[in-house]
Amino acid sequence: MSSHQTAQTMKPATAAKKLGVYLPATPASFQEGVVSRAELTELQANPPQWLLELRANGPHPRPVVAAKLGVSIAGLARGGVTEALTTEQIEELKRDLPAWLEKERTTQAEVRKEGARLKNLQREKEAGQD
Repeated sequence: MSSHQTAQTMKPATAAKKLGVYLPATPASFQEGVVSRAELTELQANPPQWLLELRANGPHPRPVVAAKLGVSIAGLARGGVTEALTTEQIEELKRDLPAWLEKERTTQAEVRKEGARLKNLQREKEAGQD
């Protein structure tokens, strides 16, 4: 019985991660409960005002901050960003473009390019085996 029930619910931290929001910024009622799969689906389909505001203005969790800045999570840490940031703070970083951000964006672009190159090599290898 217990394993079936746990499969149907998740901790607030897991639900926040799936929703792409920073858990400490969510309402206490969300943080203190458990979230069922049905509730998560409902939150995704019909986000309440608090969820809309968090997604629009933040604070955003580091994976979202990294994506919005075009860098890796490790790159954020190297740049000294260890906290959640608001949309306004992210936009300010984009405008100011500190040296660390420019460097990390370049690094991330190179990583993506190398990943694409390796994927193409793999495809060519697989095509050659047919």
